[in-house]
Amino acid sequence: MQMTMRWFGTGYDSVTLKQIRQVAGVTGVITTLYGTKPGELWKAEDICAMKDEVEDAGLTVAGIESVNIHDSIKVGSPDREEYIDNYIKTLERLGEADIRLVCYNFMPVFDWTRSDLAKMRPDGSTVLAYDQKIIDQINPDDMLSTMDAKSNGFVLPG
Repeated sequence: MQMTMRWFGTGYDSVTLKQIRQVAGVTGVITTLYGTKPGELWKAEDICAMKDEVEDAGLTVAGIESVNIHDSIKVGSPDREEYIDNYIKTLERLGEADIRLVCYNFMPVFDWTRSDLAKMRPDGSTVLAYDQKIIDQINPDDMLSTMDAKSNGFVLPG
């Protein structure tokens, strides 16, 4: 078993690879290419650059979370074939880069939803949290500002 941490990437995460490397037992990260849009074909050179950055820090890319799936695939739009082809080719390129684990995410509409990006725990740490009662009270038009107000400055890509 490999001990890993989730890393959002340079420019997207306040925690650096150097800091992750200092955590006892951690040898890898689960990451992704946040500069890509859902449905966009991942460039082989971008995959290799991300992998090289992680390996240069003394870690491995243990997996990808996730290759975002375009809404056209999720809803079965006529243009879905283009995005399915991009998805398949992206998975092939990850395999060519010897990245063998991809966490699949087929959530409809939103890639993720959280009610709080920095919920304070009794020990002083913060965690992502989901509370359906809070979600039910959020006006979808105000979702971004509502979540941002409770983020403690944390930005979650996507």
